[in-house]
Amino acid sequence: MAEEHHTQVTAEEIAQAFEEEAAPVDLSHHGFEDWVTLAMFWVMVACVFLQFFTRYALNNSLAWTEEIAINALVVVVFLGAAMCVRTSRHIHVDVLYHYLPERAGRVLALSVDVIRVGFFAYASWLMWRYVSIVARERMVTVDLPRRWFFYLVLAGFVLMFIRSIQVAISNYKRGYSVLERPGAFDQPGA
Repeated sequence: MAEEHHTQVTAEEIAQAFEEEAAPVDLSHHGFEDWVTLAMFWVMVACVFLQFFTRYALNNSLAWTEEIAINALVVVVFLGAAMCVRTSRHIHVDVLYHYLPERAGRVLALSVDVIRVGFFAYASWLMWRYVSIVARERMVTVDLPRRWFFYLVLAGFVLMFIRSIQVAISNYKRGYSVLERPGAFDQPGA
């Protein structure tokens, strides 16, 4: 087993670290879906907190908060999935690429890109059909149409489709994908 080595740091070195100039914050690697997902996340957090507070502090639960939080969670999941497509962070198995010849690995990686684009196109179309079928449904506890949440899920699928096209084009131009060279994608914004 490898031994861990820790560098000793003095109190003066720690104190000087607080005096160093902070690096400027770069938010340019975040996409549109990141900010919408963050907003929906905070809507969900507010609903969960309100649910907790009214149930345990006031002993009079607001039923609508649970339904809104559940729908917000669904939206966060699908918009978050679009973020994962953009950054190639979905779970994938790349062990096979270590044993394939480079050319065969490249062909397989391009095939994966094409299949991913096709899958998200088909999933977007299916979600569009689903929304058209259930668009008139209303929420149970709040008299609001559920289509607002369904349209945001549809937007998540469409974003996954668009981002998968962008990733496929980038992989093609770069000459490799995260499947072929996972180490090249370890840096933030890669």
